[in-house]
Amino acid sequence: MVNVLFYSHDGYGLGHVRRNSLIADALLDADPTNQVTIVTGLAKRPRWLTDKRISVVTVPPLLKDGDGAYRNPGMTFEQAIRDRAMTFRAAVERICPDVIVIDRHPFGTGGELLLGLTLAKAQGARLILGLRDVIDEPAAVRAELAGEGWRDVPRIFDEILVYGERSLCDHEAEYGLPMRPTYCGWVCPPVARARPTRARLVISAGGGGDGDAVYQLGLQALRLRPEWEGCVVAGPYAANVPTDLVHDRRISIVRNATDCVGELSRASASLQMAGYNSTAEAIACGLRPILVPRRSPRREQAIRALRLSALGLADTADEHAHPSEVAWLLDRPRLLDPAAVTAAGVRLDGATRAAAHIQARLRVLVP
Repeated sequence: MVNVLFYSHDGYGLGHVRRNSLIADALLDADPTNQVTIVTGLAKRPRWLTDKRISVVTVPPLLKDGDGAYRNPGMTFEQAIRDRAMTFRAAVERICPDVIVIDRHPFGTGGELLLGLTLAKAQGARLILGLRDVIDEPAAVRAELAGEGWRDVPRIFDEILVYGERSLCDHEAEYGLPMRPTYCGWVCPPVARARPTRARLVISAGGGGDGDAVYQLGLQALRLRPEWEGCVVAGPYAANVPTDLVHDRRISIVRNATDCVGELSRASASLQMAGYNSTAEAIACGLRPILVPRRSPRREQAIRALRLSALGLADTADEHAHPSEVAWLLDRPRLLDPAAVTAAGVRLDGATRAAAHIQARLRVLVP
């Protein structure tokens, strides 16, 4: 039995804690005696974070606005950082984890993890940093890595896991990562594929907080394809789903969705933003998604969409594209042969691989 603590800052959307929860599930599936705790700033609890096998510790949320700045709705940024720091350190002291896995920001949004990680290191814990497949454009990442937020990473962290593939983004070559990482493949859930008898388009935008343009584009494209039915998957932060365009029984809306797997597994096509989780889920469901990437406050989604299109695993459309362009793409083959994913060098079992890597490293530490 090993004791694993996950942390994710969860500034916008669900991606960080979603990755942590999938790796936690894989750890527990491999050995039910493992103990897993997730510390998260997620303000809303999705259904996949209600597994009774997983302990959840919440810290004050820090939500990212359109300019990339973090805020808490009820307290100052400084107070939120102090509370997060105290809660995380208390969790480390109480749990005494064998390993800690941090998603994306090594020391948290504002350095709140440093005290807790220093304590964990003194207790003998192994510290792992997990990074998504694409972080941002290389110049921006290199500037970040040269700053205070990464200065002590080689000293404090034992290793880095990349939840992606070198063929998609080489973190050492492009970003100048200070440690050699292990590439695990995409972290996404296992899916069962079931195709509809009628052509069906799923329209989604991750958490939904900035998805209005995607919803509008998809629904307008459906107007040009009356033989298709559609499903709008509105995330928990979606405030303005354009219900005025849902004008007939061809269109359904799934509200407050925290993942798209169920709908994507029954889809003929997907129009969506190019966030990590939803993109990986679409491809795992056997779809060649039509990606409409967000281009600010960072270019992560645009880079992911461009590279997947180059690999033949997706198509890309601009959010200001004419609906006829999307309608034309709907007439192209939208299903993926699993062999095409393999040929592109993309693995979809990153959660299992990451869990096995953690477990294997711990065998050295735990008698």
